[in-house]
Amino acid sequence: MVLTTSGLLQLMRDVSFNGFELSAGSCSFHGEVRNLNYRLNNMRFISPKTDFAFKKIFGSTNSKDILISFLNAIIYRGQPTIEDLEIINPYSASRVTGLKDTYLDVKAKITDNQTVIIEMQVLNVEAFEKRVLYNAAKTYSTQLKSGEGYFKLKPVIALTITDFEMFKNRDRVISHFVFKENEDLFDYPNHELELYFIELPKFTKELNKLESLADKWIYFLKNTNQLETVPDTMGTVPEIQKAFTIANEANLSLEELDDLEKRVMFLEDQRGAVIKGIQEGIKEGQLKLVLRLLERRVGEISPDIQSRIRRLSIVQLENLGEAVLDFTSASDLTAWLQGQENRSRSNS
Repeated sequence: MVLTTSGLLQLMRDVSFNGFELSAGSCSFHGEVRNLNYRLNNMRFISPKTDFAFKKIFGSTNSKDILISFLNAIIYRGQPTIEDLEIINPYSASRVTGLKDTYLDVKAKITDNQTVIIEMQVLNVEAFEKRVLYNAAKTYSTQLKSGEGYFKLKPVIALTITDFEMFKNRDRVISHFVFKENEDLFDYPNHELELYFIELPKFTKELNKLESLADKWIYFLKNTNQLETVPDTMGTVPEIQKAFTIANEANLSLEELDDLEKRVMFLEDQRGAVIKGIQEGIKEGQLKLVLRLLERRVGEISPDIQSRIRRLSIVQLENLGEAVLDFTSASDLTAWLQGQENRSRSNS
């Protein structure tokens, strides 16, 4: 019998529930049990940077106090402006099962019936900044029923956490956007649409340097899955302590662990696709440049030679670009390519 880690977790729960003790020495898989005991004593936390985990921690039906603390820290600089809220689309394990290419957000009604959309974004995908605007505008415009007046519209706040730098050459971790006049920078009469961004890579404070409640929440978002215990400085905040409890892998069902693993794998596949796309774009740009240099140096390049050049790696293209100046004829290029191909075969 082969037991996975999640299976061992369930077994330990079942045994504990029935009032028995599971002895590592009496089991054939005692090594796994010792490892599991270590995990239970030295907790493992899911990463809030996956939208699945973020929604479970901040968007569950029992997460209202967590979300209030987080929003007050980020939007209202730690002031208890939000005293109560309603999570519009609470987390449900059955709803997220099987999701792959969609994203999960958290929506809540806060003070004065404003709507807040909170989203965790791991990858900097194409047109992401437009999607943020679209979601905020759509949420704002769909408030009215047919025949209702515009005065019934309530403000919408879009809070987006990114695991990448969205605004280059800016050091600020939290950015806040509202409508302003372009020249004199005075505010539009109503702050109906506001955008907040938290850029996690820009947050570099160490644990012993955390000062504000916002610092602690951002540290939680960025580093939770690297911790084995709840830091004392963060455990003093009841809502953060509760967030750690929800994030503890030992408190997830087997189905949730499985869904989380699939979600992480999907995101890693997407990350790989983005990186590959960037690399291919770089290679295509280098290829065009090298072909232009070659044509100027040795004349027209035959389709066969072009095909062989296209099979070169990025590094080989860079080397070819440097070697071009030494070529005096097409035969020099052919000899260079033959040398590269011979080396590739000998290394394989």
